Amino acid sequence: MISVEDARALLFDLVTPLSAETVHLAEAGGRILAQDVAATRDQPPFAASSMDGYAVKATEVELHAMFKVIGESAAGKRFEGTVGPGQAVRIFTGAPMPDGADFVVIQEDVERRDSLITITHPPGEKTNVRPAGIDFAVGTKIMAPRQLRPEDIALLAAMNIASVPVTRKPVVALISTGNELVMPGETPGPDQIIASNTFGLKALLENNGAHVRVLPIAQDTVGSLETAFGLAQGADLVVTIGGASVGEYDLVADVSEGLGLEQSFYKIRMRPGKPLMAGRLGDAAMVGLPGNPVSAMVCGYLFLVPMVRRMLGIEHVLQPLQQAQLTAPLTENGGREHYMRAIVDKDGIRACDDQDSSLLSVLAHANALLVRQPNDPARPVGDKVTYLPI
Repeated sequence: MISVEDARALLFDLVTPLSAETVHLAEAGGRILAQDVAATRDQPPFAASSMDGYAVKATEVELHAMFKVIGESAAGKRFEGTVGPGQAVRIFTGAPMPDGADFVVIQEDVERRDSLITITHPPGEKTNVRPAGIDFAVGTKIMAPRQLRPEDIALLAAMNIASVPVTRKPVVALISTGNELVMPGETPGPDQIIASNTFGLKALLENNGAHVRVLPIAQDTVGSLETAFGLAQGADLVVTIGGASVGEYDLVADVSEGLGLEQSFYKIRMRPGKPLMAGRLGDAAMVGLPGNPVSAMVCGYLFLVPMVRRMLGIEHVLQPLQQAQLTAPLTENGGREHYMRAIVDKDGIRACDDQDSSLLSVLAHANALLVRQPNDPARPVGDKVTYLPI
């Protein structure tokens, strides 16, 4: 058996960042920017008013000064003339500053009678003018890689970038195995259960940027497994879930090796999730997960999500661990690294009472995996421990 750290290193060797593709700006939210992009224009492209008021010459601005209004500048329709001495242009927020003007007296500070205005309140020193390019200039870059947030999409739009280079979504094929499984919505037989891992993993991986294909359940036969692997052609990562009736992973391992799997490792010194297999199958990475629901999901957080993030070209593939104080004691840990379902709140962290790897209800109630190192001693209330938010 190998450590979690060693397993991750070997898994990361199985995948590399994927190629870029171009998508429309409207489809780029949440994607990973694959290449630097540069603004094609200044923002704003002209000096603009930041307030509703009157555009005048700054040298003429003083209390009780009078000006003649000679026109209007609105957003999308500038004043075409030039502001001369003693003249003003009615201007609105976002409108281009007229030539000859460099100060906006806000409308609350003036009194207007017909075409004449008088400054009736001290206008202050702020010009209320946004210089051209104050937000960004032609050539200003958004640097890759980065996950594009709504704010980034708005910035790209303002930069007039309609097509965005993003990393191609990793294609993950999920294969649940076992005669005992049926799909949700079907009627299980007396000795059957519902395939739950597949859909939890699908949601987890899609939330982290993958495109997931759920393949039909593979029965515990060589022919059924070979068919499932055939359907997985074209995937970047093939994930099997569960073993076979003759023993954990025995049939999956035999069939995959018969199809050319180059095995990287088998079994990790951790719980839950010890019987995990990985390798290279043609052009795809392959990971064989244990069948227990909690084990599969924990391995999804620890191994599959970082692999997807690596394929997306994300710089920091591992989610940082956090620390909290125990609000309930822990007994001594055994010889394997233990990822305990736990609950973090404002008071600290406590491990869930039942750590049975078949209990999805406990996992659904948890919001963290409390990390115990091998042979970690008993821990009292108040000790600081490490955890992974989920």
